[in-house]
Amino acid sequence: MNKKQITMVTFALMLGNVMAGLDGTIINTAIPAIVSALHGIQFMGWIVAIFLLGMSISIPIWTKIGEKITNKLAFEISLVLFILGSTFEGLAPNIYFFLVARLVMGIGAGGMGSLPYIIAGYVFPNIKKRTQVLGYLTASFNGAAILGPLIGGWLIDALSWHWVFYINIPIGLIAIIISLIFFKPVTPKATPVFDLLGAGLLSSGLIAFLLGIQLIGLTQGWIVTGLILLSIVLIIFFFLHEAKAKNPIIPLSVFKNRDLNGDFLLFAFTWGAFLAVNTYLPMWAQALLGLSALLGGMTLIPNSIVEIIASQTVATIQEHMRTFTLVMIGIIAMMVSVGGLFLSNLATPLWMLVIIGTFSGIGVGFIFVALQVKVQIDAGIEDMATATSTSYLIRILAQTVMAAVYGVIMNVALAQGIRKYPFISMNMMNKLSDAKSAQLLPQKLLPLMRKIFYGGIHEIMAVSFILLVIATVFNFYFNLKKPIHKN
Repeated sequence: MNKKQITMVTFALMLGNVMAGLDGTIINTAIPAIVSALHGIQFMGWIVAIFLLGMSISIPIWTKIGEKITNKLAFEISLVLFILGSTFEGLAPNIYFFLVARLVMGIGAGGMGSLPYIIAGYVFPNIKKRTQVLGYLTASFNGAAILGPLIGGWLIDALSWHWVFYINIPIGLIAIIISLIFFKPVTPKATPVFDLLGAGLLSSGLIAFLLGIQLIGLTQGWIVTGLILLSIVLIIFFFLHEAKAKNPIIPLSVFKNRDLNGDFLLFAFTWGAFLAVNTYLPMWAQALLGLSALLGGMTLIPNSIVEIIASQTVATIQEHMRTFTLVMIGIIAMMVSVGGLFLSNLATPLWMLVIIGTFSGIGVGFIFVALQVKVQIDAGIEDMATATSTSYLIRILAQTVMAAVYGVIMNVALAQGIRKYPFISMNMMNKLSDAKSAQLLPQKLLPLMRKIFYGGIHEIMAVSFILLVIATVFNFYFNLKKPIHKN
């Protein structure tokens, strides 16, 4: 492709990330209105979980679809699915229809999230330029994430919650049109055989595992155990099948690469740790400080701004600094955030909490770009697509698993608090996180209820910090002696 075509394709990839970034924060603003309108309060957690489920089961499959029909067409199909899912979510007459549409949207997001990084790997062989473009993709995602709470709050107040999904339609159509006109794909030399059985085993295994994780604390223990054991059996059969498959979904050779295994482990532990700040800082603002959902979401705006700056900075210094150093800077910055929130208390002012949370954005910006480039270099051109999508899958799985773990920690803390103070109910604790509902609670009990809620967040930050300590050990083990990557 010529320079103009490459520029336009890069813009289309960025638009895909804009939609993903918007949904990541705009949905948090809309959830209260959605469950109220569709009478689905008991499915509130599933609005996020089923989206992650769609992404998780589809990410590795999108890579193979791209090999068979070109990454261009696969990316365009993922955009179509995302748009259709968004449209039907806006039109949903009930919560069940909404969740099915959300699953379709998640499947589209799996391709929108993983394929752009694979495409960038092929389009930009120069490491410095590729790092810069990866920074652009990260910046477009975070820029949209910054605007999400503001746009979502305005759309819900001025129009209705339906419009937080309709806004994706024009953006997605523009991305599709640009891709159709300017993207000139490399046609596969030979049409590979699609591993249908492998795709089925992997999808079924991931669905069983993620369902089991999400149902912890919500159903009987034997159901959770059964789902997780079933997932282990299916994944074992998947790997046995992949060892013999002609064109495996995930070549086992990827996991024989020591450097790649280190990259995957670092992604898993840092992303699992990051979720604690990203999820519970807005909750801290709402439940402990009594702010609105819109203001709670806005506490992450400085975080996203510095993440954009950090991701762009990596492109400049990548040639002069080892991956070990870049990742270590990121981990230390994240430790400042998590450790700072762990040491904070109910009297800590909002401005200080926001500053503490901002360090997490620095960490993610450094770690993501540095590791994503390293994954592609460590994999080599032959396994680059598979390794890139696998790293993305691992990040999503880490988020999904740790979201459930943090949820269990919070539920245990709340249950212990309620047992200690019988005059406080779980229904009362649920109302605490919504500013309007909290006004209806007995005001003399609010300090005690906030103390209970704070206990859960305090323990969550401790677990997150432990994950970062483990990530530090992995960084020393896998990256300490690695040289600087040159273009």
